[in-house]
Amino acid sequence: MGGKRAGAGAGAGDGGAKRARARAGAGGAVQPAGAGAGARARAVDARRWQEVVAPRGGGGGGGGAPVVYWCARDQRVADNWALLHAAEEARARRAPLGVAFALAPRYLRCGPRHYGFLLRGLREMEPALRALGVPFFLLEGDPAATVPAFLREQGAQLVVADMCPLRPRTQWREAVARGLPEGCGFHVVDAHNIVPIWEASPKQEYAARTIRPKIHRLLPEFLQGIPKMQPAAHPWAGAPAPEVPWDRLLRERVTGEGLKGPREVDWLVPGEAAALEALSGAPGGFLTKGRVGEYQKRNDPNFPLALSNLSPYLHLGQLSPHRVALAALKFKKEHPALKAAMDGFLEELVVRRELTDNFCYHNKHYDRVEGASEWAQKTLEDHAGDKREYIYPLEKLEGAQTHDELWNAAQLELVHLGKMHGFMRMYWAKKILEWTESPEQALEIALFLNDKYSLDGNDPNGYVGCMWSICGIHDMGWTERPIFGKIRYMNYNGCKRKFKIEGYVARIRKLTAGGLFSGAKAGARA
Repeated sequence: MGGKRAGAGAGAGDGGAKRARARAGAGGAVQPAGAGAGARARAVDARRWQEVVAPRGGGGGGGGAPVVYWCARDQRVADNWALLHAAEEARARRAPLGVAFALAPRYLRCGPRHYGFLLRGLREMEPALRALGVPFFLLEGDPAATVPAFLREQGAQLVVADMCPLRPRTQWREAVARGLPEGCGFHVVDAHNIVPIWEASPKQEYAARTIRPKIHRLLPEFLQGIPKMQPAAHPWAGAPAPEVPWDRLLRERVTGEGLKGPREVDWLVPGEAAALEALSGAPGGFLTKGRVGEYQKRNDPNFPLALSNLSPYLHLGQLSPHRVALAALKFKKEHPALKAAMDGFLEELVVRRELTDNFCYHNKHYDRVEGASEWAQKTLEDHAGDKREYIYPLEKLEGAQTHDELWNAAQLELVHLGKMHGFMRMYWAKKILEWTESPEQALEIALFLNDKYSLDGNDPNGYVGCMWSICGIHDMGWTERPIFGKIRYMNYNGCKRKFKIEGYVARIRKLTAGGLFSGAKAGARA
């Protein structure tokens, strides 16, 4: 790759991290690359980034050659460590700063619903960057080709990427690293996790209980205030950024007739501003006494507002988990009676979410049965031939046409609303294991449906959620039974003891009464 690999595998990019830390002063502050004594200390902790490729040909481009932030996973201006690191590098090098987003022809199972949320968020990001004197470039095509070509065209001396552990993004970063122009360096920043993924643990963690103390030990160092993004110190010297054809892109990817896949939902507004409103904006934001007071009921699908509903924003990086954690801690301090609810929320936001990145970062089979623990693979294999009372093909499952009204309601919620209640997703995925011909088929179908319909699909959280339900990832062996073996079991009667099934089913039927995609109007924001 021309440097230490970043984004997959144990110890990925350790050399870059060591080089970064070698420049670090007290508290992780870093001196600008190549700067002498007296230079201003950096605000971005050196441990947040790694040097993937050192510039070839004797150093950076210099002479006004730009620094480029290749934005992918973290699609926001505020609270973005990758953008802040790129800005600090540009300032230290007396260079202009630009931001590029590479829109691939296809990405995993994304369709109109996902591209609508993404493009509308980016459309909001462009003028926010422009107001800071930072041009925004949208590159159409395969990122493996468009990003190196853009860097060559601009004569860039450094590209900064945000970290994502998923296979396609890792492969794109590797391809870009191989195709860098002469004299261009490459840094990768973990702007998605509060404790950077390579600092939290050097290995795949077995469960939340094993990663929790490691994250908690480092939180005081990393969960600090986030600097405000400042205007660019040096004006862009190259050609102005071309006008982005937003209307055409939306028509081709989101609103046009004949497009395949679920359409946009109308209950959630995309973008950075809407994300902050959803977090703490009065009166309907999550961090209000009424909403947080219900958080303890989050495992009851009859209380949908007990959930934060922030996951679509966190998935696309329109909202920083770091900002959410700081706001939650402030709320907890101001409302001590709600401490238990906030502690539960922070466990999900920090430990459980970062555990999913850890799994996908260190396990190349994160979306296959082969990625499960040996005990889980063995027990699933031992029971692969067990008789199934019901076997449903993909078409029946996708159409919510099973004998189980509870499962059907969960599938309808996913299809129509683009989001499924967290407790129901566990039941939903485990029943797919019970009603399909093999664990491999069950996992394939569960991931297909989740990624196709869920706004927060195509994400480590979704992969691990399905792997937990079907393959026992981050869980332990339970009482052995047919089909499931020692994988944790869930059934209808168990749900019946926990909540009023008829209330949940009735609510979903009412929400989806208008027919397929009634909650996902094609022209809602055309």
